Order: sequence, then structure tokens, then C-alpha cells
Amino acid sequence: MAELRHTDISRRALLGASAALASISAAPGVAWARSGHVVTILGDSITAGYGLQQKDSLPVQLQAALKRLGVDATVRGAGVSGDTSADGAGRLDFSIRPDTAVVVIALGGNDLLQGLEPKTIQANLESIVTRLKARHIGVVLTGLHAPEEIGRGYAKDFNAVFPAVAKGRGVPLYPDLLAGVGRNPALNQGDAIHPNAQGAAIVAAGLAPLVAKALRARR
Repeated sequence: MAELRHTDISRRALLGASAALASISAAPGVAWARSGHVVTILGDSITAGYGLQQKDSLPVQLQAALKRLGVDATVRGAGVSGDTSADGAGRLDFSIRPDTAVVVIALGGNDLLQGLEPKTIQANLESIVTRLKARHIGVVLTGLHAPEEIGRGYAKDFNAVFPAVAKGRGVPLYPDLLAGVGRNPALNQGDAIHPNAQGAAIVAAGLAPLVAKALRARR
């Protein structure tokens, strides 16, 4: 996610050319499959590695975490800063390449920041999952927890979106992408939103077992 939609990537250019997106959104070193399965993370600025060196970005760290679990996989980043669930759905077809075995859906943070309707977020995520499954691609859905300060009613409805999508579409859920990281100043950048390198490592380590299980289910 990204407050104020800061990004070095031009959304207009990305949406206008799928080839440009493919070359820009994937971090060097993890862009092309060398061996094993391909995992693609469809997300926003957290996936894109906002404020981090590429070696510390979530895709790179998830690939390393999978390797520590004995899983040979290439993790490809498909993150665009500022993207909502609707944006992710809009670029799904050209962001997820045909060689992808499993997609980790890491969207919803910008929907939350913009106060978008939870029912709309749910519909967008359901569309993404349905379209991926139609392509015979495995899915891992990640959720987020909204702070009650934004309003208990909205937070409750927002938090319910991700379990509902996972249950309704039959996909595994990682309940909170920022578990153990959110609201911890030592694990976040100065904006208090984006994980720092250590925080991204914790996110990757938490995700890795579920992603590994999803990959093994593809064999």
C-alpha cells in the first residue's frame, strides 16, 4: 500500500503496455523462472518493495524463506504502488504470466486507506480468485486487519472480507499480511505503513509455509 500513491512506476504506462509492466514490476534476480515453480505476488507497494533495496523486498525475501524450507521456487513480484483490489483485478491478465503455479494475493491496504466499501473489495477479490482458478493457478489469499480507530463497524466489515473470500472460493488464507510487524516502529519505515527490511523478512517467513504447502499441492 502507499499513502499519497508515491511510486517510481507510472500507472498510465503500466496499464498501457503489458510488456512494460512485466519488465518493471518484477524485481531483478527473481523475474524469470530458473527451476522449480513460479510464485507471483499480486499486490501493492509492499509487494513492490517501496522504500527498500531490492534484495530486501518481499518477493526476494519470500524466495529465500521458501529455499530455507527446501522449496525450489522463483518468486516474481507483481506489485504496483497505490493499487487497490480493483486495480489488481484490472491488470490481472497481463500481470500473471502463464508459467505461474501459485499467486499470492496481497491487496486491500489501499482500499482500507481510501475507506472503500468492504462489499466492493470482496467482489474484486472474488473475481481475482475465480479468474486465477479458471486458469488452473493456485491461490494464497492474504488478509489485513483494520484498526478500530477508523470505526469499529467498518473495521469489522473490512476484516470479515478476507475469511469470506477464502471460505467461499476454497483457497488458503494467511489472515494478516502484517502479523507481527504492523504498528511496531522497529519493523516499519518512517511512514509507519511499509515494513522495513527486517519487517519484510518477518512477513516472508510467516507466508512461506503456507505458500510452500500451496506449491506442493500443485505437484
